[in-house]
Amino acid sequence: MAYSSRKVKIKTEMSERGERTRRLHFQMVRFMFEAATKLRLPSVPLATAVTIYHRFFRDYDITDFDTHMIATTAIYLAGKSEEQELRLTDVINVCHRILHPSEPPLDIGSTYTALRESVIQCELFLLRALGFQVSIDHPHKSLYDWLDKDTVRKVSIAQTAWAMLRDSYHSDICLNYRPSLIAVAIIYLTLQCYGIEVPYNDEAENRWWEAFIENCKLRDVKKVAEDIMNVYDMETTAFTADI
Repeated sequence: MAYSSRKVKIKTEMSERGERTRRLHFQMVRFMFEAATKLRLPSVPLATAVTIYHRFFRDYDITDFDTHMIATTAIYLAGKSEEQELRLTDVINVCHRILHPSEPPLDIGSTYTALRESVIQCELFLLRALGFQVSIDHPHKSLYDWLDKDTVRKVSIAQTAWAMLRDSYHSDICLNYRPSLIAVAIIYLTLQCYGIEVPYNDEAENRWWEAFIENCKLRDVKKVAEDIMNVYDMETTAFTADI
């Protein structure tokens, strides 16, 4: 009995730790979104930054690193990877301002110099940790190509689809599924939200999702859709529960 109780306790502690980690990652991604908005970073470079962040922490323990430094560096590195001009000074100042809103803007002094050196060193570390693989495919192109233009004009599904795609990056969905499957799941969820049914889908030889991805299974689409919906459940606790 003692062994059984101990085993249950360990499982509970691991589950709670995993939940705290997911909430912290959610908060870090929200931090990156805010920084990207202030830096006027487009959606694809932002998606690259967040994917870099998630990829790093898939292999490394979150308690061993400064998550804000990793997130800040991921933004700067993504700007380079996506050929989006970002000045390191701007990235540092924006991220520091978000973290310390009551403090005055950074001067070119010891604090700024230390942060600049930290980001530069962290960038090299991230590159090595990721095997210098920072070129990333995203669902954005597939989603843009597949959204039916006639339907988009009638219903605001495009805006909803893009919002869902953006929100999905709060978790590591981008690492778990291929981009095209995520795009199909986004369209599936959006159609469900608006109660739209694809005409003659049940009678067709190939369902609409199979037209986008050969041999695509509805169960796989639904699994991705479920993971996306779980992101919205996480939002309700990410900023209220203790980390």
